[in-house]
Amino acid sequence: MKKNMLCVFTIALISVIAFVSLNALEKKEFDTNDYGKQPWTVDVEKLTLDNQNFRTTKWTGKNLQLTVMTIPPEGEIGLEVHPEGDQFIRIESGTGRILMGDAKDKLTFDKPVSDDWAILIPAGQWHNIINTGDKPLKVYVLYAPPEHAAGTIHKTFEESEADHHHH
Repeated sequence: MKKNMLCVFTIALISVIAFVSLNALEKKEFDTNDYGKQPWTVDVEKLTLDNQNFRTTKWTGKNLQLTVMTIPPEGEIGLEVHPEGDQFIRIESGTGRILMGDAKDKLTFDKPVSDDWAILIPAGQWHNIINTGDKPLKVYVLYAPPEHAAGTIHKTFEESEADHHHH
């Protein structure tokens, strides 16, 4: 009887340890380091899909910057313009809408976008991307030149707006 109880206890203990270990692996923290100014390779699709922050700056060089973004359903990047820099945005997951134009009240370019679409934004164009789906919109952005301070992390849109208005 004691042997059976010990065997059941051992099996239960091993099951608990395996469950805890598996959950720890699944909840591995997202690496928020900025690897700029050094050579770096990355699985950009995995990096983008794993990001849970509104914006995480991953590589900031002298002339180029990579950020990954997660825009929640009904969320947006926010209407903005970069007078000196071009942008490349790639949709890895989700559906949205890109608006662009010469003035913030004249957004004449309006197109739907989804998985695998690229968006090229010339310097001086006002733009906004709106998540029109029911899942997070996952994108990566290349800025030329860099737009954000190296290592910038904005957990939410509101945090990003507060930081943007602070500068």
